[in-house]
Amino acid sequence: MANTEEGTRVAGVWLAIASILLAGALVGHGPIDPDMGRQMGVITDDPVRWAIIHWVSAVALSLFVLTGLIVLAARSRLTEAWWTLSAWGVLTVGALWTMTTAVAEATVVSAAAAAGDTATFEAWWAFSEGKANGFMFLALAVAVIAGNEAQTTHRATPVWASYIAVVAGIGAFLGWPLGMWLGVTLGSFVWVVASLVMSLWTLWFGLGLARTVIGVRPRNG
Repeated sequence: MANTEEGTRVAGVWLAIASILLAGALVGHGPIDPDMGRQMGVITDDPVRWAIIHWVSAVALSLFVLTGLIVLAARSRLTEAWWTLSAWGVLTVGALWTMTTAVAEATVVSAAAAAGDTATFEAWWAFSEGKANGFMFLALAVAVIAGNEAQTTHRATPVWASYIAVVAGIGAFLGWPLGMWLGVTLGSFVWVVASLVMSLWTLWFGLGLARTVIGVRPRNG
């Protein structure tokens, strides 16, 4: 039990740090232009800024992976049901997939845009876009985790906040394919806003986990 409690608290700390970094990166990132040429122009205007944003994103996503691994190992009430166990597994894999995108954009994509190397940019942008699909499933996993949190007795966040996170997670899950697959500009905007709201909830959730002993009733006397 002691290891479970400690694991939950440690996971909460890393989740809170990851969420702060991801929220900051999303604010700097903004919506993605569905036109690759225009998006290359956005990056070319300030490749250093784009690289910094994605290094921050890479660190944030790495910490999401770490959080997921700790939660899965802790065997706490967060993973009691098969769907929550699966959700934390999906969050871990989704963050790992997307982290490789962030590293590619911080290095090759930014450098290619700065050099005006369209061929290299297009090839690595396609790679980055494919790997970034992992964020969809990270968002869906957060929606499941938040939904479970709203239903549980030992809550780290209020019910209303958890349900907002459910909506935000689903919004990010749907906004990504709308923007990146179908070329709908509004979809990319929805993805950014929903992901930011989702990150604010995971920050709150992480702080709640770090502060409290989850799943243990207080002793009388």
